[in-house]
Amino acid sequence: MNLRKICWIVFAVLVVDQVLKAYIKLSFPLTYYGTDAIVDWGWFRLLFVENKGMAWGARLDNIFPFISEKTAKLLLSIFRLLAVTAIGIWLRRAVQQKLPKKQLIAVAFIFAGAIGNIIDSVFYGVLFSDSIGQVATFLPKGGGYAPLMFGHVVDMFQFPMFTWVWPDWLPFVGGTSFTFFEPVFNVADSAICVGVALLLIQQRKSANR
Repeated sequence: MNLRKICWIVFAVLVVDQVLKAYIKLSFPLTYYGTDAIVDWGWFRLLFVENKGMAWGARLDNIFPFISEKTAKLLLSIFRLLAVTAIGIWLRRAVQQKLPKKQLIAVAFIFAGAIGNIIDSVFYGVLFSDSIGQVATFLPKGGGYAPLMFGHVVDMFQFPMFTWVWPDWLPFVGGTSFTFFEPVFNVADSAICVGVALLLIQQRKSANR
């Protein structure tokens, strides 16, 4: 598989990711807890959630309380840029070394997903107005909702398939409700997960030979 085909895979994932995010952002206000979902089929919900942090909403300022929210956001955006640069170099070398096709596709998915979320984190604050109680506008006259590098990642998919209550005898979680799968994610997140899964499968097959 050559670099041109890899670029088409990355481009396709990015187009789907960004078109869907722009559609959600320019069509709906933020979905708050307790409000109706955009689409609700029970086992699947289409929402509009903005993630200021990392996966599952984790934030650096929560992990390291001695740094401010603004500093944590800036550090996260810088880290994402460095990470995607490293993944891009890794992908180019993998193509040059003519690694297996499945492995190249896996890295391409990871690279595309990382770029997709970086676009939100770096540029969305400048490109869009806020979505709090209103539908956002593109390139608002008064400026965006945040400076460069301080944008929020747009998430929209949720699959709350099953809900149960943990038995009372279990420590820490006993008596509490749990929903699988509750986190809200996007196409870029899915691409990264698929890429990682493919890499693990490929590695396991190689180890069993």
